[in-house]
Amino acid sequence: MSSPNKPEVAPAANFIKNIVEADLAAGKHAQRHWAGQPGTAADQASGPLDPAKIRTRFPPEPNGYLHFGHAKSILLNFGLAQQYGGRCHLRFDDTNPEKEDQEYVDSIVDAVKWLGCSWESAGETNLYYASNYFDWMAAFAEYLISAGHAYVDSQSADEMRANRGTLTGAGKDSPFRTRSVEENMALFKRMQAGEFPDGAHILRAKIDMSAPNINLRDPAIYRIRHATHHNTGDKWCVYPMYTFAHPIEDALECITHSICTLEFEDQRPFYDWLLERLAEGGLLQRPLPQQIEFSRLNLTYVVLSKRKLIQLVDEKHVSGWDDPRLPTLVGARRRGYSAEGFRLFAERIGVSKHDSLIDYALFEDAMREVMNESDQRRIAVLDPVKLIIDNYPADQVEECFAPNHPLHPELGQRAVPFSRELWIEGEDFMEVPSKGYRRLFPGNMARLRYGYVVKCIGCDKDANGKITAVHCEYLPETKSGTPGADSVKVKGNLHWVSAAQSYAAEIRLYDRLFSVAAPGARREGDAPELERNFLDDLNPDSRQSITAQLEPCLRDAKPEERFQFERHGYFVADRVDSKDGQPVFNRAVTLKDSWGKAG
Repeated sequence: MSSPNKPEVAPAANFIKNIVEADLAAGKHAQRHWAGQPGTAADQASGPLDPAKIRTRFPPEPNGYLHFGHAKSILLNFGLAQQYGGRCHLRFDDTNPEKEDQEYVDSIVDAVKWLGCSWESAGETNLYYASNYFDWMAAFAEYLISAGHAYVDSQSADEMRANRGTLTGAGKDSPFRTRSVEENMALFKRMQAGEFPDGAHILRAKIDMSAPNINLRDPAIYRIRHATHHNTGDKWCVYPMYTFAHPIEDALECITHSICTLEFEDQRPFYDWLLERLAEGGLLQRPLPQQIEFSRLNLTYVVLSKRKLIQLVDEKHVSGWDDPRLPTLVGARRRGYSAEGFRLFAERIGVSKHDSLIDYALFEDAMREVMNESDQRRIAVLDPVKLIIDNYPADQVEECFAPNHPLHPELGQRAVPFSRELWIEGEDFMEVPSKGYRRLFPGNMARLRYGYVVKCIGCDKDANGKITAVHCEYLPETKSGTPGADSVKVKGNLHWVSAAQSYAAEIRLYDRLFSVAAPGARREGDAPELERNFLDDLNPDSRQSITAQLEPCLRDAKPEERFQFERHGYFVADRVDSKDGQPVFNRAVTLKDSWGKAG
């Protein structure tokens, strides 16, 4: 019932759409040329008018796995492009070879595809790497040197840091800031030739060391790194800084709206400064890309800090990057969360300029709503206790019929075997019932869902007083789907599986990884000097493994096939550990919020 190829849908209403629509109405980008592949302004001007009305991009760094916050950005960028007749590029900002790996590239490609987004449209395959532009970037850096907008600094990192100034005090000019164009060019050429060790020199933009925005105080644009790159190998020993590379990539790819999160807002003045200088030199076509910032995703009961996620993995608090408790997209997929659920969640929270903390319960509600519509129903008994129907023939097996999806009768019914001995949930019997209890207790009647009404007549216990079996008698005329089904009115309705035909399977019950809404945050009454460790807030019950009894047709479940287990929630066949005829199931989410309205 899921729709993996459903078109991208941007959140319903947001300020970014207003900007895009105003630009389209004004024809701001209508005369932009597209060379079919990135190039300089001259290359672009020789090509046809860009067939895409807008171009957005999703530019991850391949130094880790994508998380829930990235999903918001992916769906926004691809959704806007789809809605307004544009293109969205997937671009890897791979400017830091020491932290990047092909493993991360592959995982990002898989995650974006899983969310249903595509960088292929109208004959274009818009998959790019920053490293594809290293030749252009080096040439652009040399232009900045020749135009007097960049210089090679030979201060140490500590000296640069000391001279940078503070948020309230201006910085100091580097003693190397007055080097001649010729000396700067010669040094930068020698840096590229590998003549200097890491850290010996750095290329900086020459802007204003007294600028109120500290990001304009001669920011670094190229550094020496003798490191092998996953894409370019050992071709380069100088690498551009992210803040230098990113706007150039946007411009070369004819990006119209460069959408990023609010932490890049202070970097926008340098983004604009750099593109203006390069456009002045005829290296980039106008109009230039526009950077637009929006608030990042903040969720309760979750940490999205890359540093903290790495710590959770490295210290083995979780089983790996795809642990179903982690807020990574690969973990979400393994847990059984749906791409459609992420879309619905993104639509509901919208896009704004204001940081806010979103209740994790809203995310789970979106998943439930999508899964309730899409997932077929099956029966699993998670805490099995034997139910013996004393007056049912010992050797008889008959079929009861259960709908595959009550909201979609066109999906038909399936046969569920019924026999004298069944498994029911342990909570469905109480020898001494509490007030309002409506299920089985001695003398009470309840319906076995899709089967018969039964009357409880007692139970068996072991030497320790533990219930080992419940005994009932059935009313033969009350089978569901027959004229006598409504002849006896009962209030309790139990699910079950046949003891002979069901099978035992591993079920993993996943819950929130943290037990508090703000992991690591100070609590009321904490001493002012107390620094709390977010690891102290790990939920010890976030993963439980049990052996359950499942209806027989579940043996055929394929990896990533998801079902609603009646009364229990939504479960998926684990994509890693499931085997043919022996699926392992993970609980994605319960049927109801067990954490209360506050999450």
